[in-house]
Amino acid sequence: MTQDMKPVFTDDPMPFSCGPGNVCFNDCCRDLNQVLTPYDVLRLKTSLKLSSRDFLKTYTVCRIGPESGLPTVAFKPNPATGHACPLVTDAGCSVYPDRPGSCRLYPLARAVVRARETGEIQVYYALIEEDHCKGLGLNTGQTVGQWLAGQAVDRHNRFNDYLMELISLKNRILPGRLPGAQADLFYLALYDLDEFRHRIFGQNLLTGLTVNRPTMEKISTCDETLLVLGMKWVRYQLFGINGDE
Repeated sequence: MTQDMKPVFTDDPMPFSCGPGNVCFNDCCRDLNQVLTPYDVLRLKTSLKLSSRDFLKTYTVCRIGPESGLPTVAFKPNPATGHACPLVTDAGCSVYPDRPGSCRLYPLARAVVRARETGEIQVYYALIEEDHCKGLGLNTGQTVGQWLAGQAVDRHNRFNDYLMELISLKNRILPGRLPGAQADLFYLALYDLDEFRHRIFGQNLLTGLTVNRPTMEKISTCDETLLVLGMKWVRYQLFGINGDE
């Protein structure tokens, strides 16, 4: 498989269409090394009505990212299925409304750069051109921006951007691989959300971290609020940054 990437802008045409009528339908769901973000795990475990621990145990493996030195989660490889996504069927994605952010963006790649002088965030896109994808080159009448709006990916991007800021901070202050205990707390707070919630209320896990009462009330039922708090807790545990400092 060969792959090229071509920069695109939101006003550019989006020459891509995917659906059951494509001869390559589901091909992009095979031969995968699919890394899942914390927000991907949140959405998938909820869609499958599983606890975070059961989802992680059943569907994923944990590895240390070679660049970040942090725990990462990916779908378990299965050579018997051609390394297909465990959630794909002949009819397509079985969890399509809650599919991962990278699946929503494909065949686009997204990069975020924060200007050092102003702190302003700039977003860049590139079109991934792979031999197996026959949906490329089709005239859909949509721009890149219009196509992105239809993928409902903004929420994924917001959580993923917060994660990238945390990773950037870690690499500046604690370059290299995290020690085991610190890696475990990162995995707990960002991926194993249900266990994180259990320990917050059962073991006073947030001692020392400034958390207001409305947030404490909301995390008992809202996974998204809990994930944001988990990232703040990791910042506090690793770098001593409290609350929104």
